[in-house]
Amino acid sequence: MSIQAKLSEKVKEAVKQLYEVEIDHTEFQPTRKDFEGDITLVVFPMLKKVKTNPVKLGEDIGKYLQEKVTEVARFNVVQGFLNIVLSNTFYLDFFNEIKDRENFGLIPPAEDAKGIMVEYSSPNTNKPLHLGHIRNILLGYSVAEILKAAGNKSYKTQIINDRGIHICKSMLAWQRFGNGETPETTGLKGDKLVGNYYVKFDQEYKKEISELIAAGKTEEEAKAEAPILNEAKEMLLKWEANDPEVVALWEKMNNWVYSGFEKTYEALGVDFDKNYYESDTYLLGKDVVNQGLEKGVFYKKEDGSVWIDLTDEGLDEKIVLRSDGTAVYMTQDIGTAIQRVKDFDINGMVYTVGNEQDYHFKVLFLILKKLGYNWADYLYHLSYGMVDLPSGKMKSREGTVVDADDLILEMTETARKISEELGKLDGYSKEEKEDLYRIIGLGALKYYILKVDPRKRILFNPEESVDFQGNTGPFIQYTYARIQSIIRKANFDYSQPVAPDYELHEKEKELLKQLQLYPETLQLAAENHSPALIANYVYDLVKEFNSFYQNVIILGAEDISEKIFRVQLSKAVANVIKSGFALLGIQVPERM
Repeated sequence: MSIQAKLSEKVKEAVKQLYEVEIDHTEFQPTRKDFEGDITLVVFPMLKKVKTNPVKLGEDIGKYLQEKVTEVARFNVVQGFLNIVLSNTFYLDFFNEIKDRENFGLIPPAEDAKGIMVEYSSPNTNKPLHLGHIRNILLGYSVAEILKAAGNKSYKTQIINDRGIHICKSMLAWQRFGNGETPETTGLKGDKLVGNYYVKFDQEYKKEISELIAAGKTEEEAKAEAPILNEAKEMLLKWEANDPEVVALWEKMNNWVYSGFEKTYEALGVDFDKNYYESDTYLLGKDVVNQGLEKGVFYKKEDGSVWIDLTDEGLDEKIVLRSDGTAVYMTQDIGTAIQRVKDFDINGMVYTVGNEQDYHFKVLFLILKKLGYNWADYLYHLSYGMVDLPSGKMKSREGTVVDADDLILEMTETARKISEELGKLDGYSKEEKEDLYRIIGLGALKYYILKVDPRKRILFNPEESVDFQGNTGPFIQYTYARIQSIIRKANFDYSQPVAPDYELHEKEKELLKQLQLYPETLQLAAENHSPALIANYVYDLVKEFNSFYQNVIILGAEDISEKIFRVQLSKAVANVIKSGFALLGIQVPERM
């Protein structure tokens, strides 16, 4: 039982015994910095039932707690607030319990725990991954790790959008202008090579539109009649008809892209338990629609198209099958969700998709509920804001996106430049330096993106993210490395538990309070699907450690108990930094 739960129980007991009144709720908060105390009971809400003044009620409860709860050392009352001071023993018992636990705060999933599937990335195979994908990937990966650490089984997946007109545009442009070049002959990653031809298609399309307008067509007519677009549409029809030549080209170019994606995922340090491909799933869901028609969930219009009416739920009517019997994206998503529950032992899914798709997921989840799937209550859209750059918006077809690989390289170079300016890497080999630049650069990128609430837009500034001061990844990594240095220099046995009568320094106590918040923060991050809660918790912990470091002597303390405890405490802080950063997919360096 947590101390707050124990205090809550005793507060209710006190009010019942002292005032013969039962209360069903207690409100606690951290004690304000300008008052003595560790946890504060807000007395005011109880006055609705207890007829006395707030100060007397606070005093009476405080005396009762001091007598009945061994962890309560003393108390003070300020107006309607009971500030409770917890004993040294309480903090030392907590610390001795967790000090050697590298997995402190993490809950292993039970054998019979159901799983949660997290979908993220889900790129198109006509272009390389870009900065927008990076936010998606980092969020999805981190949420999957947080859910697992909070006691769930989690599975990571993506659905690769490997079919459609946009894929055919790249294929056609390569066929026309590629002269047979390959990733091997050009030295380009396959996704970049294919992406170049997507841009090339757009350039040629615009050129043809201009020529048609010059010949007297309206802009609308020119866009519809441009030969290159109609040829791409023809190619899509051939792919759908399983034309051997088109399918062979599609497989060849997609494989180039998959190989390129894998290299980017490896560089980002993320993985997947299963890939789904739209070319396999795009026909899923049609049979479910037919079943839904029989149940009256869907209805058919005169033209043969199938719809669902969600106007009673504040939404609109939504088509699920076209009049020619072909599926829409919603149909595929219905079928794919059902397929995933068949493939994995899961009862929940998290979809990491930008906030422009908020409406789509409201409709999808509601349809699945109406179809009678119980697990539809446990579907969550991890909706996130776009990433902007100081230079403005990105556009794929115009080739103005920030390429993911280029950004990773730029972050590494920025880390190199700043590290060299600070001159902190004397005595490192070339290989050690390169590895450290990569760890710092990626840590800066990931932390800068993940510390922001997912729902908010981000203005991404690479230089700012690699700052070694303030709320940044490198600042936290540097603090971790500083602690490792302290541990390496501790040339004495610090494994013994500290004596129960050890008197805590105020800064030690503040650090222990912050450590106590980790399990609760992790659970909150899982419930809210928010890596930002972990990121900002770790930053607060690091700030508290640096205050401790500046205000107490660690290795030079005269009292051996102080030396032992402070090294142990530093090590426990480092464990939580490493654990929290691992949930964000960020490495921590042993030296910096």
